[in-house]
Amino acid sequence: MKKILIVYSDYYKDISKSILNGALKVLNKDNKKYKIFRVDGSFEIPQLINIKMKTKKYNSAIALGCVIKGQTPHFDFISSTITNALMDLSFKFNAPISNGVLTCLNQSQAKVRSSGKKNKGIEAANALLSILRSLK
Repeated sequence: MKKILIVYSDYYKDISKSILNGALKVLNKDNKKYKIFRVDGSFEIPQLINIKMKTKKYNSAIALGCVIKGQTPHFDFISSTITNALMDLSFKFNAPISNGVLTCLNQSQAKVRSSGKKNKGIEAANALLSILRSLK
């Protein structure tokens, strides 16, 4: 049985830990098998997903991370590149890839979106499971 690939960036450690825990809570509740890999920055998430999906050990993936806007246009380039790359990989591998990478204007937004009911990890895992269920 193939597993769900989870690639997360821990650049913002507390936020990443919270969204990862949210995703794992959903997957464990649904008894899904998964494998977790860590990268330093969110930009590297699609790169590792591409490499790992080529092994054919995974039927889907969840990308988790956080990008917070600074004073330069770097945020816009990184956020757009990650989003586009994840969609391209989904088509390339004909597999669902859920985008749980937060794109926030500040730390307080990131904290809200990584905790409680608005936890992006929970949302990303639920979105992935809904696609997987529809493929049965």
